[in-house]
Amino acid sequence: MSLKCATELGIPDAIHKHGGPRTLLELVDALSGVDKAKADCMYRLMRILVHSGFFVLEKINSSNEKGYSLTPASRLLVGDHPMSMKPFVISQIDPILVEPMHHLSRWFQNANDRTAVHTANNGMSIWEQKERNPRFSHLFDQGMASDTPMVADVITRDCRHMFESFDSLVDVGGGIGTLAKAIAEAFPQIHCTVLDLAPIVAGLEGTRNLNYFFFAQLILKSNWHIDE
Repeated sequence: MSLKCATELGIPDAIHKHGGPRTLLELVDALSGVDKAKADCMYRLMRILVHSGFFVLEKINSSNEKGYSLTPASRLLVGDHPMSMKPFVISQIDPILVEPMHHLSRWFQNANDRTAVHTANNGMSIWEQKERNPRFSHLFDQGMASDTPMVADVITRDCRHMFESFDSLVDVGGGIGTLAKAIAEAFPQIHCTVLDLAPIVAGLEGTRNLNYFFFAQLILKSNWHIDE
């Protein structure tokens, strides 16, 4: 929750734009809409994030004044970073995703609920909630999209040996295919298929080794048979 708060307030961005360490008062002044009377509370917030490794408190002049600097982790929360995880952090601690954790004990006692999400939402899945709540749907999609560039970089740079023997793969729930595109470009011998809901993949164009399907299409193309 502290990390989400710092990300929403734009603390990593404020330090990054400054180009160096920022004192507590400078940081409070730089954050739009933050009440200056809450500087002591800001110190508490920053203290837990320093302890967690997201920021560093360092001496910045001969008078022993200290300021906060970014770490490799918090650099990934700067909005214009090419692999920014800012939307991911904000989306994954959204109340819709956190609320089910308060219902775990009731879920254990209820044999009919598949997950704690169903327990918390009167039997609705997370996907039904996403369909009914445009705000959450947009936030969730942004979070998933922000996670993809980093995963793609790790796969195509550090895990090449794991994919070189593959000739095909299916990215289930692959969205608009950002990850599959990166894999298809890095490994031309792999034929990639992105499988997702029809509204998401409709109109998307594939390449020589990248195709898009929604679920019903893939069943027909593969001649699969499923029971009613």
